[in-house]
Amino acid sequence: MSLPASIHEMTGRQLRQAIRQKKVSAVEVMTATLDRVDRLNPKVNAIVSRQDRDGLLARAREKDEALARGEAIGPLHGFPQAIKDLDNVKGIPTTKGSPVLKDFVPEADSIYVERMRRAGAIFIGKTNVPQFGLGSHTTNPVFGPCRNPYDLSRTPGGSSGGAAVSLALRMLPVADGSDYGGSLRNPAGWNNVFGFRPSIGRVPGEETDLFFPSMGTAGPMARNVPDLAMLLAVQSGYDPRVPYSITQDPSGCTGSIDRDFNGARIAWLGDFNGYLPYEPGILDVCRKAMKTFEGLGCIVEEAIPDYPVDKVWRAWLVLRAWQSGGSGKVHYDDPEKRKLLNKQMIFEVESGLKLSAFDVTAAAQVRNEWYRAVLRFFERYDFFVLPTAQMWPFPVETVWPTEVAGTPMTTYHEWMKVVLPVTMTGCPALAAPAGFSESGLPMGIQIVAPNHAELACLQLAHAYDQASDWVTKRPPPIG
Repeated sequence: MSLPASIHEMTGRQLRQAIRQKKVSAVEVMTATLDRVDRLNPKVNAIVSRQDRDGLLARAREKDEALARGEAIGPLHGFPQAIKDLDNVKGIPTTKGSPVLKDFVPEADSIYVERMRRAGAIFIGKTNVPQFGLGSHTTNPVFGPCRNPYDLSRTPGGSSGGAAVSLALRMLPVADGSDYGGSLRNPAGWNNVFGFRPSIGRVPGEETDLFFPSMGTAGPMARNVPDLAMLLAVQSGYDPRVPYSITQDPSGCTGSIDRDFNGARIAWLGDFNGYLPYEPGILDVCRKAMKTFEGLGCIVEEAIPDYPVDKVWRAWLVLRAWQSGGSGKVHYDDPEKRKLLNKQMIFEVESGLKLSAFDVTAAAQVRNEWYRAVLRFFERYDFFVLPTAQMWPFPVETVWPTEVAGTPMTTYHEWMKVVLPVTMTGCPALAAPAGFSESGLPMGIQIVAPNHAELACLQLAHAYDQASDWVTKRPPPIG
């Protein structure tokens, strides 16, 4: 494997090989990374809670010394990483973008961060998020807005916005994220990178209710599919602290990702037969991406599952208010803290206060019915594909879009409807670059496979990426 001249141009796997073979040192990697962050991050505000350079270089030297002693090393040995500011890293503030938590410094890592640390990662800070991760627009009163590297006047999406921007600008080799309502998929699509929402339980999370898992899940982000698989394998695996975590060997996600897709059947969901509004150009860009799948030998047909998608949206609203509002109620109940909450969290809490247990049960039943309808759909198709967003990245000053192509939006997250039915399935969904608008704004597609079929998602995305190569062809102009 030949290596690029610059450290920041290396893929994650190239960087891993270069460190192991001592072609570059962890100190050199850290120095190059921090220099690049110093140069580019002030333009985009993607990495926050930045740690001291001297301390980070000292930890990098420790990695080099361990390698020199012949100690066993993990797949992220010496990798500079910044963790999404919704998850805990020991000794680094976890603000969740909220003034309520701006001084909170956790004493322990979250489960998947613990795994990344064991794999050799060095944490240089956190990546910027919306307040409490609510809404796909990364801005908050603690750190301010994150900006899209393809147009600094636009949002990068969210809630993994800082992570996606850090990847797109080659400030990180790989990145973590999480996804409840598209938070891995939307920013990946809007920053021309890959984001993978795995099956529920694949990456164990810090659940508030261990026996009723959230619809949210952590997952990897990367600039290519082999790196995505590498990080997913680190993050994945059973943990007894999370009883519904998946027991399959994580190495199954890193099996051969080369596969012949001749004859594979793909359903293009598009706008769900006119149900979803889209800004002009998005469906055209994504349909063109479908031609790439046809070039791989896939059979692409327009089709949707046999179930009312609006019913799925209404049920998602109930479950979201119950789960997200439930976690925010402790702050809402304190009058002084309530003053610091954004409108999105207040909306979720107050929506949740109107619900009964029977409302939640009815919404859960809709989710059951939708999953079964999608299961029947997968009897006819191997995958289904749809865009990662219904609009192009919007101005960073916008709080949230109030309309899409002239259609009014009734909630702060209705404009994200295209990702929400996928969330409700619990199936793995991999966001891949689809192309660009005439003005140079990125868009992505979601590749969805049956439950627990992460490897199939990775294989199809890898074949697609080899044929399209958007990340390499269209890096951000400010990089």
